[in-house]
This record gives sequence, C-alpha cells and structure tokens, in this order.
Amino acid sequence: MTKTRLEAFSDGVIAILITIMVLELKVPHGTTLDALVPILPSFLTYVLSFIYLGIYWNNHHHMFHATERVSGGVLWANLHLLFWLSIVPFVTGWMGENHNAPLPTAIYGAVLILAAISYTILQSTIIRQQGSHSILARAVGKDTKGKISLLLYALAIPLAFVNQVISDVIYAIVAAIWLVPDSRIEREMAGAGGRHPM
Repeated sequence: MTKTRLEAFSDGVIAILITIMVLELKVPHGTTLDALVPILPSFLTYVLSFIYLGIYWNNHHHMFHATERVSGGVLWANLHLLFWLSIVPFVTGWMGENHNAPLPTAIYGAVLILAAISYTILQSTIIRQQGSHSILARAVGKDTKGKISLLLYALAIPLAFVNQVISDVIYAIVAAIWLVPDSRIEREMAGAGGRHPM
C-alpha cells in the first residue's frame, strides 16, 4: 500500500486539533494588559500543546519520509497515535482552565506519555515491516531521546500531586528536547544517496 492517504489524513487530523485548541481560547474582557492575566494559564498551556502537536507532525513527516510502504498494522498503529493526539485539546483546556491543578496536570502528562508510547509502537511497527537494516531502523537506533522522554513523563505525572510547577517544567523540558527537528532520518537518507522511498 502507498503511504499518501495515511500522510494526508494524519496531516488533516493534526491541523484540526490545532484549530480546535485555538478556538477554545477565550477572548479577554477588557482592553488593558490586566485583562490578559486571567487567560494567561490557558494561553501558556495552549502554547505548550501547540509545540507538542508541531513536534509530532514534524517527526511523523520525517518518519514516513523514510517509510517505503504501509500495511494494515501500520494504519492501525497510526490511528492509535492519532487517538491519543485527539485528546490533547481536551486536556489542554482542562489544565489551562484550572490553573494547572494537580489532577488535570497529571492527566495531561498521562495523555502525553500514551501519545509517546503510541508513537513508539507506530515506529516499531514500521521498522518490523521494513526490516532492521531499513533507513528508519538505522536512524532510530536505540532511540535514547524517546526513552528519556518516557522516563521524564513517568516522573512528571506523580510529581503533579507534589508541585504542579515541577511537572510543567518537565513537560517543557521534554518539548525542548524534541523542538529541534530530529536530523537522524535526514542524515540516513543522505547516506543512502538521497534515495526517496516510494
């Protein structure tokens, strides 16, 4: 199977999720800077979630650039990822509206870790289909960044009940780790002579 429809569908879903999040932002009542203060938590949570969705879109694009074909298993693994990403607008709104209270902050982290796990499953499914010597397998390697991210999420979730700011900082650190586009796939593609997968 070709990957074009999967990529187009995934791009569309992520674009819709970003649109839903921005529509959830409330317009301030008033024309002074003080009017922005009540919406600041919601706005900052939106910014963090926007960055996360942007990171997933970017890495998803790179991963499928190195993918030669898709199977039924890849399609289902991709839907699994999109399911967890589709929950991001809800937890973003909940955490922002409640000024990063412990439970919403922990649930936000739970959705992030489940999205990360589902991305890892998708990546593993593609590698299993294409083989251990594929461009993607070589680029991913031991996936140290992915493992560190999962560990940080696992720490942040219970820490939300100790101090929500610690969890928020951890979520921001994970985003910062991934904010710079991952060049591993591009390097492997260049090493393979710039061959573009079908």
